[in-house]
Amino acid sequence: YVTAVSVTSDGKQAVSASHDNTLKLWDLATGQELLTLRGHNSYVTAVSVTSDGKQAVSASHDNTLKLWDLATGQELLTLRGNNSYVTAVSVISDGKQAVSASHDNTLKLWNLATGKEIATFTGDSPMYSCAVSPDALTIVAGDSSGRIHFLRLEGIP
Repeated sequence: YVTAVSVTSDGKQAVSASHDNTLKLWDLATGQELLTLRGHNSYVTAVSVTSDGKQAVSASHDNTLKLWDLATGQELLTLRGNNSYVTAVSVISDGKQAVSASHDNTLKLWNLATGKEIATFTGDSPMYSCAVSPDALTIVAGDSSGRIHFLRLEGIP
């Protein structure tokens, strides 16, 4: 089944994530499937498209995130650093960084050019959701205990 969907900022395409370990790129005008993105070894739990619509970041039960080129369907990077499945991802508005939430109680900030982890916040419970404010200064995340976390990104490159 489909676990998440993200629409490009121009509203012309969408990317869906699925329990069949794939992502699919869709043309919203025609409803046609354009590409199938394969590379995860388990369920794809979340997806977030960059603001320019050229790339997407996916999160998976295989404990990784992947950066994809939406023009070619090619996997560009695999982001590793979680000890359990990744439940959510949100690309920051400039498209250079992403934040992820994981069942290992962490939120991680990633550099999408290098695939390197920039910062980690560790909570008391598994993290299930995350979003970034339009000004790219605040991360909001929800955990399994019902708490909402607000984190400021000031001073992080």
